[in-house]
Order: sequence, then C-alpha cells, then structure tokens
Amino acid sequence: MSAAVLRTAAPILADRRRRPIGLAIAGAVALLVVLVLGVAAGSVAVAPGDTLGILLQRILGLPVPTTWTPAAETIVVDLRLPRVLTAMVVGLGLAVAGVTFQGLLRNPLADPYVLGTASGAALGAAIAVILPVRTLVLEFGLLHGLAFLGALGAVFVVYRLSRVSGLSPLTSLLLTGYAVGSLLAAGLAMAMYVSGAGLRQIFAYLLGGFDAASWLRLATAAPLILGASIFIAVRARALNGLLLGEETAAHLGVDVRRERAILLGLGSLVTAAAVAVSGLIGFVGLVVPHVVRLLVGPNARLVLPLSALFGAILMVLADLAARLLGEIPVGVVTAVVGAPFFLVLLRRARAGYEL
Repeated sequence: MSAAVLRTAAPILADRRRRPIGLAIAGAVALLVVLVLGVAAGSVAVAPGDTLGILLQRILGLPVPTTWTPAAETIVVDLRLPRVLTAMVVGLGLAVAGVTFQGLLRNPLADPYVLGTASGAALGAAIAVILPVRTLVLEFGLLHGLAFLGALGAVFVVYRLSRVSGLSPLTSLLLTGYAVGSLLAAGLAMAMYVSGAGLRQIFAYLLGGFDAASWLRLATAAPLILGASIFIAVRARALNGLLLGEETAAHLGVDVRRERAILLGLGSLVTAAAVAVSGLIGFVGLVVPHVVRLLVGPNARLVLPLSALFGAILMVLADLAARLLGEIPVGVVTAVVGAPFFLVLLRRARAGYEL
C-alpha cells in the first residue's frame, strides 16, 4: 500500500517542484512582452519592431539598423520607457509589501496600506497641496516628499502605540492601524474640504498614476523599492517562521521581535517609496500574493520573487489600459479589472479546481 501511495504521490510532488520554475520562465517572458507593448502602444503608436530595435540599440548598445524616426525614438526613450519601468518597479514593490504584511500579520486581507500607510501618504499629499510653498528637488515636489514622510510617519506611530497595548502584538498592530488610519482619514477629509482649487490634484494623487514619471524620479525611487524588496527576500526564512506563529518561530531560532520590526520597517519603506512616486494604487498588493500563493503554496521563498514578477506585469498592463482609455487613473483600472478576477479565482479555489 505504501509503495502504491508513493507512486501516486510522486507525479504530484514533481509537478509542484516544476510549477515555480515554469511560472518564473513564463513570467519573465511575459514581462519582456508587456515591456515592449507598454512602450510601443499609446496615442502615437510605434511599431513593435521599431520599439524593440530602439530598446536594443539604446539600452544594450547593439548595432541595430535604424528604421525609425527621431521622433519615435524620443517618444520611446524619453517618455514611455521611464513610465513603463516606473510602473514595473511600483508593481513589484507593492506585491512584495503585500506578501510581507500578510505574512507578518497572518492575515490574508492585509495589503501594503493596512497599517495606515495610505492615510498617512494621502494626508501628507493634501497638506502639500494646501501649503503655499512650491519646491522641486530631483523632480520631486513637496507633495511627493510629504506623502513619503506621511506614510512612514503613520506606520511609526502605529508601531509605537501598539507596543503599549495589553493585547497580543498582532491584534494590537491591526487595531492601532485601524484607529490611526481613521484619524488620518478624518484629517484628509478636512484638508480636502479646505483645499479649494487644489481638490482635483488631491483626487489625482488618491487615484494614482504614472503620467509624471521620468528618469530622474525613477532613479530616486527605484533604489529604495528594489533595495528594501531584496532585503525582504533575504529574510524569507524569518517570514516563513512568523507564518507558523510566534512561538513556533521562536523555537525555530527566529528572533521574533527583531525580525518583526525589521520586516515591518522594510515593507513600510517599500510602500512609502511606491506611493510617493505613483500615488495610491490599490489591489495589486492584495491580489497578486493571493494568486501566487494559490499556485505555489505559502513558502515565502517562492511567493516573494514570483509576486514581484507578476506584480510588475500587472501594473504595466494596468497603466497601458489607463493610457489607451484616455489617461484614466491607474487605480481605477486595477480595481475594476482586479476585483472580478480575484473573485473568480476564489470561486474556483472554493470549488476545488486545480489552479
């Protein structure tokens, strides 16, 4: 009987081992395809062949024959490529932050904004719109700076307040995050009420987008997002331990308090840098980790890199759809497309289908 069971289980185990590799290869190919499509498509279309030639010539320095106009090269290199790469980096960061917070809090509904990050960033941006100060450093204005500081500040306040609670650490974090987020949301409502002509700018930030992307902004935000995401991936073992519970993690040799603080700080840094450059774009950090987890299981060593890959793909596709639909907010696209897709996946998983 045991031999028969092993023979039956062997193909299943082999399939589970091969699936992450297949997903990684398919994701890498899809990422290259959406990169070319994202750069080629728009109000002024550039042929995919010309787009690929421009990218190979300008980025890799390959001797590709020039078959395109200087205007097409300007559109690809100076306008669309930094926008697409920014979308990739932001999608990657939000997906990694989503995995981190869901693992830390052991809550499948946690997203990158669960601890008040979104409310803090939004309030910071609204205050920047109200203030009669206009400054620009590395193409980042006061709005982006205060949004970044507001996001980090909100998480810091939540973390400090949660430590004085008599509740369990996870429950205290969630409840404190909810309370602080509600308070910041009230401040945002008041800021919007008194903003006057700046209300449209605040709404544009709340709905998110990449229309102001540039090489300089990308060079400023990408090191923060990518660097913190790499450090999170390095700590995948600790995240796996925390998924099993604090006592189990401690028995496995994980310094629970230290690792929780480090992962919380890194996830918050990724989220703050992402919202500073793109505004508030929801659903990516919630949906992508769930989909990947349904496909490969809960192991953070697999979920983190695959979520980063598919988060980047999803964000580029959402930005492309937003551009083709007349520069509508990217956050609207992710919500309208992501919500039904996620509901279908949950329905299939509940019905017992193999994903």
